[in-house]
Amino acid sequence: MSRLTQIARSLRLNQTEAEKLLWSKLRNRRFLNLKFRRQVEIEDYIADFACFERGLIIELDGGQHNGNAADRDRSDVLESKGFIVKRYWNNDVMNNMEGVFRDLTDTLNTLTPTLSLEGEGALKGAAL
Repeated sequence: MSRLTQIARSLRLNQTEAEKLLWSKLRNRRFLNLKFRRQVEIEDYIADFACFERGLIIELDGGQHNGNAADRDRSDVLESKGFIVKRYWNNDVMNNMEGVFRDLTDTLNTLTPTLSLEGEGALKGAAL
């Protein structure tokens, strides 16, 4: 097992309160019938949440991320791989979930489902 896989497993076991709350709303296709995964290895990074059907990554940030150049670099790399990266403050998830989901819905309405997943049934029921 790779080091990155071990870290991802540890992160899934030790979620922040904001991650727990968001995951409770995303898991089991609860949001727009889309499949999300948590603490997903992508390239040399671990994304907090990813929806491969729509090429969307959601990152939750605490205060330590304010102005963090490494976060910008990480987003740039993931976006260069074709992902849309959305970042939300933990505080917004905890206190303004409606606004977070409104923004996510607006973003998803602009994305096209990934055609390469069509044969795997990934697009079934994913209509917005």
